[in-house]
Amino acid sequence: MKKQVVIVLWVICVVLLVGIAPTRIAMDKAAAPDYEEVTATVVSSETTQVVNKKTGSKTDFYDVKVSYNGKVYDLINVHNSYSYIEGRQVKALLSGDKLYANVEGIQTSTPIAKAYFVCLIGGFVMLIIAASAQSKYSQQKKADKAAEASNQ
Repeated sequence: MKKQVVIVLWVICVVLLVGIAPTRIAMDKAAAPDYEEVTATVVSSETTQVVNKKTGSKTDFYDVKVSYNGKVYDLINVHNSYSYIEGRQVKALLSGDKLYANVEGIQTSTPIAKAYFVCLIGGFVMLIIAASAQSKYSQQKKADKAAEASNQ
């Protein structure tokens, strides 16, 4: 592992971590999302439960399809499926060409929100990678010094 690689990894890590605050502030200050409240009809509602084989923890994924103006949409950012009974009329938010269950779904799908999540997740992933690379570099350097000392 070269020292330059370790330095580049730390620089990327710092840039991503520093980017968290400005992108979060920009996300909070962003103009209210443009949407229209509409009434849609639930076409289907399913819950899929995935079990982590290692930990045994369970995660639910909700797939709700609604019909609005003769077109079927996936309802985005649904928090349960039991509230969406087939044939029932529900409130949905139309933004762009997508239907959302709530305003939070619209806010977290904006480009600045995506940049925030990239900085947040990427920053912490890079922190782990950079720390591992630093450790590997340090161990390699110590091993090289020990080899030099034994050769002399």
